[in-house]
Formats: sequence, C-alpha cells, structure tokens
Amino acid sequence: MSKMSQIILQFLQRDTTILFLTRFGLFLFFTLLSVIAGRYTPTLIRIFIRRFAPQQVATIYNNLIEPTRNTFRVSGSLILISLSLAWIIEYQSIYRFISPIVDLAVISSLAWLASRIFRQFIRVYGIELLRKLGREVDELLLVFETLANVMIGFTAIIIFAQSQQFNLIGLLTGLGIGGLAIAFAAQKTLEQLLGTIVLYLDRPFIPGEYIRLQKSGQIPEGLFGRVESIGIRSSKIRTAAKSTLFIIPNSILANLEIENITRGKKVMVLLYLDFATVLEYQEQALVEQVVAESTNSLFGIDPGSTSITFLNHNSPKQTTRTRVTFFILGSSDNSLQLRKRLLELANEKISKKLVSFGIEFTMQEPTIYVDSPVTL
Repeated sequence: MSKMSQIILQFLQRDTTILFLTRFGLFLFFTLLSVIAGRYTPTLIRIFIRRFAPQQVATIYNNLIEPTRNTFRVSGSLILISLSLAWIIEYQSIYRFISPIVDLAVISSLAWLASRIFRQFIRVYGIELLRKLGREVDELLLVFETLANVMIGFTAIIIFAQSQQFNLIGLLTGLGIGGLAIAFAAQKTLEQLLGTIVLYLDRPFIPGEYIRLQKSGQIPEGLFGRVESIGIRSSKIRTAAKSTLFIIPNSILANLEIENITRGKKVMVLLYLDFATVLEYQEQALVEQVVAESTNSLFGIDPGSTSITFLNHNSPKQTTRTRVTFFILGSSDNSLQLRKRLLELANEKISKKLVSFGIEFTMQEPTIYVDSPVTL
C-alpha cells in the first residue's frame, strides 16, 4: 500500500470516527431531551383538548388522564427515546443491542398505561353504566378489570414478539402439539402447576397472611396458620398452635374453601355534614332517612353499622354538625377502592336530596377512612 493510500485511509477512519461520535452524541442529547419533554406530555394533551375539544372531552380528560399523568410522562419519554434511535440506526451492532430494550420499555409502559386508564374508566363510568342498565354494582367489575389486564398483557407480548421478528404464534403451536405428549407423561405434576397458576391469579392468600382451611381427606379439621411461602408445587403453612409446618400441594389448596383471617377487615367511614342552623327534630329525622336510604343499599356497606350523631353548637353561631359513621367491607384493596367510589356517588346523592328539601349544609372534605379489624 502506497503512502498516499495510507494517508487517505487515515482520513477516512478519522472522518468515520468523528461521524460516529457526532451521531452518538446527538442520540444522547435527544435522549436527555426526551426525558425532559416527556414530563410535559399530560400538559400538552390538556392544552390540545381544551383548545380543540368540547367540554365533554375535557371532563373525560379530568377523569381518565389526569389521575394517570405520571404514567403518561413515562410513556411519552420512552416513545421519544425510541424515535431518537434513528440517529444510530446505521450502526447496526449498537442499534440491535439498544433497540430491543427500548422497544420492551415502550410496549410495557403503554400496556401499563392502558391498564390504568381502563381501571379509571371502570371506576368512573362502569358504575354509572351498570346502574343505567338496572344492574347491581358488585365485584363483577373487578373481574372485568382482571380479564382486561390479561388481554392487555397478552397483546403486549405479541406486539413485542412481532417487533423483534419472533414467530410467537408458531412457537405456541409447536408447544401445543408437544404439550399433549407431556400432559400424559406428567399429569400429576401438571395438575400441581395448574393449581399454582390458579393461586397466583386468584390470590386467595399471599405469604404472611393467616388462613383457616376446611377439613378434607389430607387436611386436619380447621387447620389455622400463617402462610410462609407459595412454591411452584406446594405451599408452606405454619400452624398457629404447634408451630409445625404443613406442606400442602397447590392442586389441593386450589379446590379447598379458604378463610382468610388477615383480610377480614373493615374500614370505618366518618362523614361530617355542617348545617347552617340548628336542626329541629323533624329535620333530623329527615336527614337520618336520606342518609340511610343512600348508604344502606350500597354494595359492601354494613347496614347495621350506620350511626348518625347530631352535635349542636350555640356559639358564636347556632349550627348543627352531623357525624355519620358506618363501615365498608372488602377483601382486597381493589374492592375497597370500588366501594369508596360507590360511597362518593352516595355522597352526591345525599347532597342532591337534602338540597331538594331546602336544607342548607356543607359536606366536609375529605371523607375520613379508618382501618378497623374485624373481631372474630
């Protein structure tokens, strides 16, 4: 190789290195810019909706998007980072390493965003829709929410597999054919694995909770203990009396009646109504009737626990404060959140009824929730 050729090659290598550093630097710059710009995604959406959309759409924004603004920020930042990959697409070795990670992050964030929005939709509009259809509001809404989350997760997996040109459908088909042969050879093991899947999906208990099991051929009568772990094949339960360890196959637990002692809790609700004047006896009876009609029929409200107390204040202005106390019951955080949403609707119903009767009052915010254990 001549000296001139070596000089030209050195110049080309230097130019290539400068070009690479320039493009990679731009990628890092736009990545940082994406993180900053993504924080303003909810704000941009709100400005766009207020400028071009009617008031009804703005209300939908407040109900669905505003509570999930942090998730919108993460998704917006990741989408912008994904677009920034165009600066290094020519360098395939680096691009192929970073691109799958960014794609997975984008798809996961969008799936989580869709799940959060659907949850808000169920809480805000699903309850009203069921009532308009004349149906009773119960935990069937939570079942729909779980099914929707499973579908969203499955769709996200398929989209990611397709983005990486991975034939997921073909793999599932092959596993289905081979699974028939495996099922006959390992029927008992598969039964226990399916029991494990049922426990993880239904979550009747988690490690650390106290449960009581019904009697069966392999379980002592009224076995009571603390769940120590949920394994792939079996679960370990430490008995409360003898502190012995029971190892029970998950296939058996999935078919037993389980009493979860830890989740046997209720939430005491304190609602305060301040009236502009001292209420007469007839007005107090009317308030009691309105509150009872609005709360006792709610799903998850213990009707026998409702207590209404009237407190009269004579100075400096004669007023009456009413304290309404009752309990809501739930087996999980999601079910309690559903009941709290129903209670918010009941509060609106109470306000409308009292106003229609010409009774002036203000409802103290926020409503107070106090965890209270259920006595056995």
